Amino acid sequence: MIKLENISKSFGAQRVLNGLNLEIPDGKITVMLGRSGSGKSVTLKHIIGLIKPDSGSVWVDGVDITQLDARKLNQTRRKFGMLFQDGALFDSMSVGENIAFPLVEHTELKGAELENRVRIALEAVGLKNVEEKMPSELSGGMRKRVGLARAIVLQPEIVLYDEPTSGLDPLMTDAINQLIVQTQRQFNLTNFIISHDVEAALRIADKIAVLYEGQILLEGMPAEIKVSQNPFVRAFMDGRDAGYHALD
Repeated sequence: MIKLENISKSFGAQRVLNGLNLEIPDGKITVMLGRSGSGKSVTLKHIIGLIKPDSGSVWVDGVDITQLDARKLNQTRRKFGMLFQDGALFDSMSVGENIAFPLVEHTELKGAELENRVRIALEAVGLKNVEEKMPSELSGGMRKRVGLARAIVLQPEIVLYDEPTSGLDPLMTDAINQLIVQTQRQFNLTNFIISHDVEAALRIADKIAVLYEGQILLEGMPAEIKVSQNPFVRAFMDGRDAGYHALD
């Protein structure tokens, strides 16, 4: 589904990605782990075409999106849904209006058809009869659920998650993780998650990629990552100081 080849990206003198290579398998949950500031968000933005690499290619369904013009790139983005870290809801819109927004922008649906799609998306994330509520009336966990409903309302093939459990308590973190798995299975989604939540990654991922110094240091199934003896990976998984060089 998605393949990043030799992606390099610098901002001024700072090299963020340094020849990164990664394959994100179709219909699976891939989690990228890494420290804060390691380039996880920059990687995610390359996948959806918000950033162009200094060098390298980003393949989505066999098309290198770095070579697309604005019109064709926007067409490709229709394949994607995205859950932002804080939900990124429009505060001036109701829950229903927030979820309907992508439908209004990208489809001809109106009236009962549009309302039905909103209802289906909400039910998929375990919410009912909240269309009239405002974002300010929602808890953090509910905002994440509404954000996910908006991400899937266009029935995308791929959903990108930016730190989906950030700021949530352990019970709500577990609920959101279960919801990610549930919606992935229900809609056969290709999920790519950037996170520093090791425990969640080991529990829900089909594949884990560990980002370090702009490259994928290690990738594999959770069981393989869990037993890695790489010093950086070991320290990161154990929550210890991982400031030394990964290959020492």
